[in-house]
Amino acid sequence: MPLTADELLQRLRQNRPPFAELLGADIVALDTEAGTARMTFNGKPELCNPMGVVQGGFVAAMLDYVMTMAAFAAANQRVEMPTLEMKINFLGPVFPGPHRGEGVVTRKGRTIMFLEGRLYNPQDQLVVTASSTAKPIYDPGRFRGQGDKV
Repeated sequence: MPLTADELLQRLRQNRPPFAELLGADIVALDTEAGTARMTFNGKPELCNPMGVVQGGFVAAMLDYVMTMAAFAAANQRVEMPTLEMKINFLGPVFPGPHRGEGVVTRKGRTIMFLEGRLYNPQDQLVVTASSTAKPIYDPGRFRGQGDKV
């Protein structure tokens, strides 16, 4: 039985992966009808490279996370969602501090989902975009070898 957006949000918040703490991530909102997610991230100084900006791999993880949350919202059921490929465009630096992430499912197929993500700085300027392809696996536990928590 499908969950409401609030029920799904609560479940995802309760089962946060350990890396979410590292990224300072919080899920703000999900829309199961539109297949969207909004999150906040807090780029910590310890994630920065010698130039003083958040290292690109951590930024990619932020966008991968928000796009995956959008995919979970669109699927609205127990599912694993491995990313098959991802492209990222750095439009500006990601300095330490708060950022807003938005993810959307642009196309949902039976076996593949296409996703887009955006990261905005505190001045609401778009600093990073991404697109990815994910493969929903509707057999809980098949991917990790254990029961799915989502």
